[in-house]
Amino acid sequence: MLKIIPVDDTEELYRSPDLGWDGIVGDLILNPLTHPDAPGDFRAEQGLATQVLICLMTDRRVEASELRDGDENRGWIGDSFDAMEGETPIGSRLWLLRRSSLYPGIEIKAQDYAREALEPLIRQGAVSKVDAVATPDFAANRLDLAVSLYGRNGTQIYTSKFELLWRQIDGVENPLAQ
Repeated sequence: MLKIIPVDDTEELYRSPDLGWDGIVGDLILNPLTHPDAPGDFRAEQGLATQVLICLMTDRRVEASELRDGDENRGWIGDSFDAMEGETPIGSRLWLLRRSSLYPGIEIKAQDYAREALEPLIRQGAVSKVDAVATPDFAANRLDLAVSLYGRNGTQIYTSKFELLWRQIDGVENPLAQ
């Protein structure tokens, strides 16, 4: 997780590049060649949205007891040995739900995983409150996750909806490589 750190006015502000999410894969976003300040460079205008994508769509390492038979642990290997005091692992445990069937009550687990993943934004002071509401759609065989973030004055500063697929691309390791 990138840490939000206030800087001196004399220092040039570094802003991490924006990530885009198409519902399956995330990628860095480039400015158009007509951009007035940074043509063709990485776009860096949606820092909070990018952090939400990193928090939710990055797989978090888990304890061995949380894995099902045949599952391999995911996430950044450094989280298993290189955590500094007060630091939490990067990402969410939403990936643990991928092999589950869509059952009544799964939304509670998804909401808990999402709130846990977004907690670093509260600890860093980037937001004051996180709402995560998961809604199962049994007919479409999917779980929708709505996320809202609130600033210090209580106003909503971010909202987005994510579809957590149960319609997996079975047997395809790397669907975009074909």
